[in-house]
Amino acid sequence: MTEADILKDLADTGALLSGHFCLRSGLHSDRYFQAALVLQHAAVASRLCRTLADGFRDAGVETVISPAIGGILVGHEIARHLGVRSIFAEKDEGSDLVLRRGFVLAPGEGVLVAEDVITRGGRVQQTVDLVRARGARVLGVAVLVDRSAGAAAFDVPVRSLIRLELPTYEPADCPLCRQGMPLDKPGSR
Repeated sequence: MTEADILKDLADTGALLSGHFCLRSGLHSDRYFQAALVLQHAAVASRLCRTLADGFRDAGVETVISPAIGGILVGHEIARHLGVRSIFAEKDEGSDLVLRRGFVLAPGEGVLVAEDVITRGGRVQQTVDLVRARGARVLGVAVLVDRSAGAAAFDVPVRSLIRLELPTYEPADCPLCRQGMPLDKPGSR
């Protein structure tokens, strides 16, 4: 898939929004990528995730893990295209990620971390740390959209379908706040 194909899918599904948004990272932006809007279209999700999976086809992936909730569909679709299992990590009572529901990782198991979008990469790093704490090997990170402008860096290969360099602002420095624009928190919380 070309970048133009990917952008067309995002536009056609309404997944790239304009306004005044508070991101999960706490930063503000005038653009927001709502992965759920593209992932609700199974054929489009399959096509996008197959493209991501192809980049890891020969990496020795045995399991795909995703941070809940945004990465679950991405991880599942990538795992389906790789012919491996898909699991997810979820928050405990605090902000740490844990494995529940009987999910386990074996020492030495080859694991790919999958996510829908990264801004700062905090959830992905927590997932990488969780995998390593179980003795499994992190083979890479697959993400639909990297909106970190290259700032989210990991010590494993990272592949994204597209890098969207969308402006972000600390709340105290947000020009949209200064203009009095209403703030939208479109995420899952």
